[in-house]
Amino acid sequence: MRNLIGSSIKDLENVALNYGQAAYRGRQIYNWIYNYKNKKKNIDQIEVLPLDFRKKLKDDGFMISELSLQEKNLANDGTLKLLLSTGDNESIESVGIPTEKRLTACLSSQIGCPMDCKFCATGKEGLKRSLKASEILDQILFIENEMNRKVTNIVFMGMGEPLLNIDDLLLSIRSINEDFQISQRKITVSTVAVPKMINKLSEKSFQILGNCQFTLAISLHASNQITREAIIPSAKNYDINNIVKDCKKFVRDTGRRVSFEYLMLSGVNDQLEHADELSNLLKGFQCHVNLIQYNQIDEVEFKRVSLKNLQLFQSRLSMNGIAVSLRKSRGLDKNAACGQLRQNARSK
Repeated sequence: MRNLIGSSIKDLENVALNYGQAAYRGRQIYNWIYNYKNKKKNIDQIEVLPLDFRKKLKDDGFMISELSLQEKNLANDGTLKLLLSTGDNESIESVGIPTEKRLTACLSSQIGCPMDCKFCATGKEGLKRSLKASEILDQILFIENEMNRKVTNIVFMGMGEPLLNIDDLLLSIRSINEDFQISQRKITVSTVAVPKMINKLSEKSFQILGNCQFTLAISLHASNQITREAIIPSAKNYDINNIVKDCKKFVRDTGRRVSFEYLMLSGVNDQLEHADELSNLLKGFQCHVNLIQYNQIDEVEFKRVSLKNLQLFQSRLSMNGIAVSLRKSRGLDKNAACGQLRQNARSK
């Protein structure tokens, strides 16, 4: 079967021509797929196409969407969390995060995750497989359809480690940019950090995309190697100083600032001496720290930091000359932490 999501106008024009149709029929398919106002995403529901053409496409295995909606949860703040089923009966999570002026789609890149971060529900069941580019893009369509708005921003912060699915990641970014008309500058790729893959990301971005304008966000979560290994077991393969060294090279190669995600865990990484240590680690290059309040889950022992301690930590970083902001938690009343919805569904 061939999924048409991610196809360019030229690709779809060629599909139409191969079936003896005029090229404009391909453009009609293209406009149907990427217009969020079109709720019907099945081949046989593209009403602007002749019925016999639709039937031939469907009979020959063409499709638009291969995911299906399994469950959805809407939080009081408007955050929508979707549990989507794949063609091989696995499930992934996607989240739509609205504000007045934008709609951010938080996308998964894998089914499960191999990184086993101790604070994350996704890693509890390990990695099943990586997602195809079409499955990544399909998540955007579901969020737009359910929320009746066009997605304006993309964050790869859902299930999985994006850099372990780098080819399909970049193919999806190309389509997000060219077909969904979302600027690379509104796309963020979040990674725990995998040895050699930060350099590979920038190299392959120039090869596949022609440039590298998206934001790289490193899930650092610690100010030293010992603490990082305690909460991220895979960190033993990649020293924290080498991560920063590779990030500095990424900034030089791309001209883009790197963000460091820092999940505040009470009694683990939230002391002022940690703030000073983090400042010394990151000083001297173009970067930014996002402090994150923990979405607590039952399966792990970590606790949420008080707002007062978080603000003290933020103030110390700022005083030390580090650009820092506090990311507001969303969807706390609806199992918003990554992996929770999937895990709850599997336990039913």
